[in-house]
Amino acid sequence: MKPLTREQMAWRAAQDLPEGAFVNLGIGIPTLAASYVPADREVIFHSENGILGLGAKPEPGMEDENLIDAGKNYTTLITGGVFVHHADAFLMIRGGHLDVSLLGAFEVSEAGDLANWTTEDPAFPPGVGGAMDLAVGAKEIRVIMDHTDKKGNPRILRHCSLPLTAAGCVKRIYTNLAVIDVTPHGLFVVEMVDGMTLEKLQAITEPELQLANSWQALAPPAAIAA
Repeated sequence: MKPLTREQMAWRAAQDLPEGAFVNLGIGIPTLAASYVPADREVIFHSENGILGLGAKPEPGMEDENLIDAGKNYTTLITGGVFVHHADAFLMIRGGHLDVSLLGAFEVSEAGDLANWTTEDPAFPPGVGGAMDLAVGAKEIRVIMDHTDKKGNPRILRHCSLPLTAAGCVKRIYTNLAVIDVTPHGLFVVEMVDGMTLEKLQAITEPELQLANSWQALAPPAAIAA
C-alpha cells in the first residue's frame, strides 16, 4: 500500500471539478490542482489575493516574480484571466459566486465540520486568511489533507478538537489514502489506494466508515509525480 503524494492528491481533486466551474484554491496542496485539470475541461480558478483565471504552475525558468497565488507561490494567468483588487476577490467569495473551494485542513468531523486555521500550538502562528469566508461563501467545500497527522493519529474525527472554521460545510475529503464523501447518512468511502482495505482505513479513522456500492481503486496516472 503506497499513499498518494501531494501532487497525486491534487490531481485526484482536479478530476472532479465540473466544466465551467469557478473554483477557489486554498493555500498548500490545493494550489497544485490548477496544473491537473483535464485538457478538455474549462475551470476558472480564483485566488483570494486578487486573481480570476489562475493558471498552472510555471515551467522552471519561466516564473514571473509579480505573479503569485495566495500561498505566495509562483503561478501563471490563463488567456482572459484578470487581476482584481483584494476586496473584489473577497466580494466574489461573499457574494456566493464560487462553485467550489478546495481547502486544506487539520481536522474534519463526520458531520463535515472544518478546522483548518490553527493548531493551538504557540509555535505555530494562526492565520485564518479567507478560510472562514470561503467555508460559508462557496457553494461546495472539498478538503485535501493527509489521512493522519505525523504521529499517525486520525484527522477525520467524530468531533473536531481544534477551533472550527465552519460547521457542516465539507462535502468531500481527498486524503493520501482515500476519497470520502460526507453525507447526512455518514461517511462513504468512494475510492481507496491499491492495497488499502476498509478495515485498515477504519483503524486510522475515528468515525464509522461505510463502503460506497460503486467504490473503486484510486490509481493516479504514472505521469503524476510518485
